[in-house]
Amino acid sequence: MERCVVVDTNAVLDLMKDVAAEVITPRFRSLSAGEVMEKNPGDLVTVADQESEVLLTRALNAAYPDAFVLGEERSSADPTVLERYLTADHAFTVDPVDGTKNFVGGSKDHAVMVSETRGGVTVRGWIWQPEHEVAWVAERGAGVYRNGERVTRTPVPDADEPRGCTSMWPLRGHAFGPMPPLVGSWVCCGVDYPKLIEGAIDYVLYGRNSPWDHSPGALMVHEAGGWVGHPDGAAYTPRSRVAGIIVAADKGTFSHVRRYAGEALAHR
Repeated sequence: MERCVVVDTNAVLDLMKDVAAEVITPRFRSLSAGEVMEKNPGDLVTVADQESEVLLTRALNAAYPDAFVLGEERSSADPTVLERYLTADHAFTVDPVDGTKNFVGGSKDHAVMVSETRGGVTVRGWIWQPEHEVAWVAERGAGVYRNGERVTRTPVPDADEPRGCTSMWPLRGHAFGPMPPLVGSWVCCGVDYPKLIEGAIDYVLYGRNSPWDHSPGALMVHEAGGWVGHPDGAAYTPRSRVAGIIVAADKGTFSHVRRYAGEALAHR
């Protein structure tokens, strides 16, 4: 399959759709035992992850030869590449199959994610949910769009306690202060962040901080009117290495959640 030269925002999304159609969707619910491996105990990777990252990286490198492309699987094989990404003036992140466990288990809640950073700031982000056929695209200062329609997030009313979710098993069912107990997330940042923008949840707690997981969605949440930061109150950036992330529907909700859950999250 000949790749297009990726230049504009729509072309990146088209590339993601093409790659998913070629090497991800044909494997959905059709993976053989030999096509699923463990990077670490419980940390799965499939041939779909590997092949799609190669194709996406190759196309981005061809279109932006001066940019550094950080892929999740590449980073897993060579942790030193993360340091190169953190100092790159122009870079991309690639999460070829976010929600790999869901993908392996036959759940439609998985996604392809790409983000672009300049000077350590995320300027564009893309999420393609192939089995839901939903595309999320954001450009810094220009809003976030779901299948071409601009989306904003309504702040949590002052009289309501925010509803939260998390992918961290020890925190599921735990109640922080007056807030309702945490429920399980969709175990896929490429679904969690959009669900928050759509109003299905008001905040999400994460322990791990990997740029390919959070850079695309964090931009989208900010463009929708939300806020993403750390337990110490610092705003999230793809260069930050602080453990723990609070994704919130609005800045007031971020402060409220940080007040009650920040210390516990910081020690996860």
